[in-house]
Amino acid sequence: MIIICHPRELKPQLKRLDFLIRTAKKIAKPESPKCAKGCSAWAAGHFPDIRIQSFGIFFLPAACYKILMATQLKIGFLGAGKMATALAKGFVRAEIVFPREIVAGDLFETARKQFTSETGAKTVASNSDVLKFANVLILATKPDQVPAALAEISGAFTKNHLLISIAAGVTISKLENLLPAGSRVIRVMPNTPALVGEAASAFALGKSATTADGELAKKLLSAVGVALQVTESLLDAVTGLSGSGPAYVYQFIEALSDGGVAAGLPRDIATKLAAQTVLGAAKMVLETGQHPGALKDQVTSPGGTTIEGLHALEKGRLRATVMSAVRAATEKSKKLGQS
Repeated sequence: MIIICHPRELKPQLKRLDFLIRTAKKIAKPESPKCAKGCSAWAAGHFPDIRIQSFGIFFLPAACYKILMATQLKIGFLGAGKMATALAKGFVRAEIVFPREIVAGDLFETARKQFTSETGAKTVASNSDVLKFANVLILATKPDQVPAALAEISGAFTKNHLLISIAAGVTISKLENLLPAGSRVIRVMPNTPALVGEAASAFALGKSATTADGELAKKLLSAVGVALQVTESLLDAVTGLSGSGPAYVYQFIEALSDGGVAAGLPRDIATKLAAQTVLGAAKMVLETGQHPGALKDQVTSPGGTTIEGLHALEKGRLRATVMSAVRAATEKSKKLGQS
């Protein structure tokens, strides 16, 4: 049995094979000072070919591991704000990249220091330096800063680069027009729960982006939550639902808490109960796969307290109001995209 892995996977692999190691009678000495790729000398980080009885376990050194990859993944952020920091932390936590394989560019020193403090990655003041380092660039500036940020890198941006934009409201066509023809672009609509690893993101591919680019974007975004691919025409609806949605939910949690206080609960207890109730209900929907209406019926006993509360919500037009909120935010997103 031959196992090929990066050195970072050494401990997990050994744990999985612990039963073999514990039962092995002896471990033979390395048969050759060469790795599988024929490196003539052992460099720092190279591992020998270890044989455990009839099992051969080979750990491929980092230098040779990179040969197996089409391109080593290096990620650069244009902007080092909170969302960029959350994404970088997620990538490292998911072991997609090491901190040394990330760089962020930002004009503000305070943002750079905070990014490095939380991620362990380096930062620079110039976006052109980010481009020199990275092959995947994540545009994480405010929408009005996008033209200036892309102007810095446009001259050296090649077909070997991929741009993933999380700038709200900036369309794929606008991004492509600010870059050389044929540039690979992906537009993403994340949401703020990415800051705690629970984002609901959707992304759309540009004209030159490949299927592999889409798979990479999904992998990266999944490190901080859920990621779904859609057509760009649906991203305004995504903005109205999950992009703006956290604010709707915060207001609902606040209202639940207010109701608890009105019924006699202390504020801290009411807020904790309200937030946990929303969290638990959301997990029930996601993990059971049942329709929310079916789950609602499971809580609603004939003539009980819950149906009385639901009746009050219906009289207040809760569902219609929430639907109107999503539609209003969607229309606003469309208008911003046209400006």
